[in-house]
Amino acid sequence: MKTIATLMATAAVAVTAAAPALAETWDMPLAYSATNFHSENAAKFGECVTSGTGGAIEIVTHPSGSLFKGADIKRAVQTGQVNIGERLLSGHQNENALFGFDSVPFLATSFEASGKLYEAAKPKIEEVLAEQNLTLLYAVPWPPQGLYFRDEVKTVDDMKGIKFRSYNNATSRLAELTGMLPVTIEAAEISQAFATGVADSMISSGATGYDRKVWESLNYFYEVDAWLPRNYVMVNTDSWNGLDEATQTVFRDCAATAEAEGLEASIAYTNFTLDGLREGGMTVEKASDAMVNGLKAVGETMTAEWLEASGDDGAAIVDAFKGMQ
Repeated sequence: MKTIATLMATAAVAVTAAAPALAETWDMPLAYSATNFHSENAAKFGECVTSGTGGAIEIVTHPSGSLFKGADIKRAVQTGQVNIGERLLSGHQNENALFGFDSVPFLATSFEASGKLYEAAKPKIEEVLAEQNLTLLYAVPWPPQGLYFRDEVKTVDDMKGIKFRSYNNATSRLAELTGMLPVTIEAAEISQAFATGVADSMISSGATGYDRKVWESLNYFYEVDAWLPRNYVMVNTDSWNGLDEATQTVFRDCAATAEAEGLEASIAYTNFTLDGLREGGMTVEKASDAMVNGLKAVGETMTAEWLEASGDDGAAIVDAFKGMQ
């Protein structure tokens, strides 16, 4: 009997040693709809991590601001309410001016230029995030930003008095400098805001307008390629430090794939969504020379203001970016 008991005890120890660690579920809040390419990319990233860790960590995405509203996601990750999340970092420029580097008008107006600007800014952005208990995993740009209006607009003067949806400091300032009236509206609330007349215009990519079917309320989209803001996927640093090296490697590998595939999706989505706006009945066209010239004058003011607010670090980012041209 003693021998049998010993064998059973030995077997139990062996089974325990071979069993995987208790599986964890990491909820991942997203601000945009499940069909948005950022959300689809995040879902694939989550599947990659879940598979790569053998199910030890299961990442579950929550799109459309269903778990936390967009403006609350960064704080939720930072404070450990969730382990991981995706956020448009320029929405937090009020915390640190550097977060708005990718929303400086007409500084980087193409995917290639946007990539170089991100490369120039990334080390400093990671440093600032680290001070906030956040670890950056990957970032993906939106398509170039254009202007949406309910009614036809030809010049900046035509914009005066129009209610304008803002989502960060840059968009609010753009509204002020063009005489529009800024109204802060989260991505998940866009359709309702336009349908009820809370706002009549916005600056955003074709992707946002397509996802939210804004042709049901708005009629014009003008291509101005003002900037290409980025969505950032960040993890709580305490949670990150609690992962073993092998698991961190899985996260990094999946993040590298997500960053590359997200960029490809953004590029492909650009023309697809503009065609979708046209099919919805919107007029989609290049902005007039008069509008572009007026916006560039506004952009010069905003660039000077951002450089003043971001100080030497902002100037270093711009200098490094220009050195890559």
